[in-house]
Amino acid sequence: MAAAAAGLSWRRVSSFTGPVPRSRHGHRAVAIRELVIIFGGGNEGIADELHVYNTATNQWFLPAVRGDIPPGCAAHGFVCDGTRILVFGGMVEYGRYSNDLYELQASRWLWKKVKPQAPSTGSPPCPRLGHSFSLYGNKCYLFGGLANESEDSNNNVPRYLNDFYELELQHGSGVVGWSIPVTKGILPSPRESHTAIVYCRKDLGSPKMYIFGGMCGCRLNDLWELDIETMTWSRPETKGTVPLPRSLHTANVIGNKMYVFGGWVPQSAGGEISAHDGEWKCTGSFCYLNLDTTEWIGLISDCQEDKSNLLPGPRAGHCAVAVGTRLYIWSGRDGYRKAWNNQVCCKDLWYLDTEKPPAPSQVQLIRATTNSFQVKWDEVPTVEGYLLQLHADSPVPSAAGIPGTGAPETSMLSSQGGSSLHQTPQSLTSVPCPELKVDHPSQANNVIPNNVQVSLSSNSLLKIEGKEKVAAPENKITQETMKNHADATGFKESNAPSLLPGCTSSPQTSANVGELHDLDKRTVMPDASVSSTVSSTQTMVTQQAVKTESSSTNGAVVKDETSLTTFNSKSEAAETAYIVPSTRVNTGQTNDSHSSKTPQRQMAPVKTRDRQWYDVGIFKNNNATVSQFYLLPEETLSNSNKLENADVPDYRLLKKQDLFPGTVYRFRVAAINGCGVGPFSKVSEFKTCIPGFPGAPSTVKITKSVDCIHLSWEPPASPSGNILEYSAYLAIRSTQLQENPNQLVFMRIYCGLKTSCIVTAAQLSNAHVDYTSRPAIVFRISAKNERGYGPATQVRWLQDMKTSSSK
Repeated sequence: MAAAAAGLSWRRVSSFTGPVPRSRHGHRAVAIRELVIIFGGGNEGIADELHVYNTATNQWFLPAVRGDIPPGCAAHGFVCDGTRILVFGGMVEYGRYSNDLYELQASRWLWKKVKPQAPSTGSPPCPRLGHSFSLYGNKCYLFGGLANESEDSNNNVPRYLNDFYELELQHGSGVVGWSIPVTKGILPSPRESHTAIVYCRKDLGSPKMYIFGGMCGCRLNDLWELDIETMTWSRPETKGTVPLPRSLHTANVIGNKMYVFGGWVPQSAGGEISAHDGEWKCTGSFCYLNLDTTEWIGLISDCQEDKSNLLPGPRAGHCAVAVGTRLYIWSGRDGYRKAWNNQVCCKDLWYLDTEKPPAPSQVQLIRATTNSFQVKWDEVPTVEGYLLQLHADSPVPSAAGIPGTGAPETSMLSSQGGSSLHQTPQSLTSVPCPELKVDHPSQANNVIPNNVQVSLSSNSLLKIEGKEKVAAPENKITQETMKNHADATGFKESNAPSLLPGCTSSPQTSANVGELHDLDKRTVMPDASVSSTVSSTQTMVTQQAVKTESSSTNGAVVKDETSLTTFNSKSEAAETAYIVPSTRVNTGQTNDSHSSKTPQRQMAPVKTRDRQWYDVGIFKNNNATVSQFYLLPEETLSNSNKLENADVPDYRLLKKQDLFPGTVYRFRVAAINGCGVGPFSKVSEFKTCIPGFPGAPSTVKITKSVDCIHLSWEPPASPSGNILEYSAYLAIRSTQLQENPNQLVFMRIYCGLKTSCIVTAAQLSNAHVDYTSRPAIVFRISAKNERGYGPATQVRWLQDMKTSSSK
């Protein structure tokens, strides 16, 4: 088959919800993160609605737009700059051509008609359609199109254009004006319905604009290059087979490739391309131009088009948009062997993964128990699922030799929005201390059923029917990981409990961390930077980034009135086995379940090639509850690692192994899309718990008053006995932070039985503002039972630095 021969796995989207727009041609589309935004086009009338397709949830919706709503248009210019969209020109009602410019602020769905200044030399662009409109930096570049020489829109006298304009944009909103750049070299010939893209090589910082094809009485297949820095036009020499002349095609840049799909091409007769005035047809051919080598690579030729519904059918005037490394194609007209007055528009939506997905973030721990983990990782856009694997330090299977140093069960925060934070018991023991954004989606229907045979070779596609995405809540609490209090690792309590005394075995830290916003009037304000996922009920795109990058806390300092204790935390290399932190080695004070000596089996590093990775399973969402893993057949145990392109075994035929208490497990995860299994993430290490220590406090609330804040929490969901006291800490400014900005210094601000405390303005004036992600003041709260202190819940109280600096 053509697609298989080219290594392609086109996928037709069939299970979507919401108001699907009517099929059309001459429309345009852009992407804002996971959203595809479509405007204009026509089919029995020009469409004037703005349609949005959420690629993450497979939902169409019609946003409630307001402001200077433009009339419907077709064959217009349509570019996206952050969360604003610019529309220029096109054909409007009654066949009239336009040169109006509109701006849409997608964060508010607000339209505004803008009037740029005329160029200092020459006239502004005349009304036109079929032009190209490309964005680079703060400028849009307008080239060519088709104008009507007649003042009567019913009497069309076409004039093909090759004029070139530059439109300077103001930051955020508005425009400055048009200008006519002075260019060198030969200008491309006049044309309309061509494509123009902008590409800048990573190693050579000179941006280039490439114009391909179009119509000028006949269809074209010439390639033109404009060096935007020097404003020099040229005709680059290309290698490979140049695509057929075409117009009304699409061109999209993904990586260093310009993908060209569809369009009108000359009808060949007996292998010969017809003359200029001969027959022409729609094509479903697909190719790309390597923009670094200027080599054309054909993927699907005209003769390879099949009728098996495994490839997008021939079309022209469609839209194509890149979401990450995935290419989406929607609608367009199927003009195959049809006259102008008998056009049929396609109704289908397709996508193609152009390369394997990148490695996900490290697996992060949400909750640990004695025999299970609840884990998550950052979502990778446009993937079909995730392959999660683990490796155990102890022999597998084995029920003996459980190591001694375990992490007690802990809790973590999750936000459901509103004026309080509803939290569920969870735990953290991740190394290093990544901040993570936790949605706490349901585990239901996440695992791909065992009765579905999944093959993940490089030419196959993971098929998951009925895939559902969990819409992000309006408020999200980001979380990072820190470690247990000293008593949880065998230390006796000191005057003020520290997180971990310094020791030479590089103890790893773990705590539970949530983010809260600056509060007024006892309400939690939503975080704009993490409330930008759009669902069917929330039709707003924020201008902030969706993701929060992981950060590492490489150390921390705990300080009270009498003592100052430091500890270091480092991430173990993937090639080295996890070393359990030793407890107090200068005294004989140990805990029955905590050896003061590192277990002998862990003294020597274990190299990756000596390990065996076991599949936990394939998951549709970016979270999993792990209590078992699959044992591979004996004949495969000699393989050092699962190949990334290897077929996933039939899990129904494999035995399962339960997790053991107090055991270190390594985790890694890889994303899966139509190109196969991508690279694995960096390795994370977690340890199942040993019972006895209290969990971390939960449901932390921060309420701001005039001269203080009120900090409150709820007891651990798993106290493991009677809670004797709580301790609350505040990260403070310190000279040690100048030496190591990632090493926080904490001062105890409360110790007692109450589940609340007051933080005074004097204490807050000494607070350190942490910038590892968003500016925040950091608190930690921990509980103590008869056995000692458990892990801390860390809360990052988000700060509005503009407001803070003005105080």
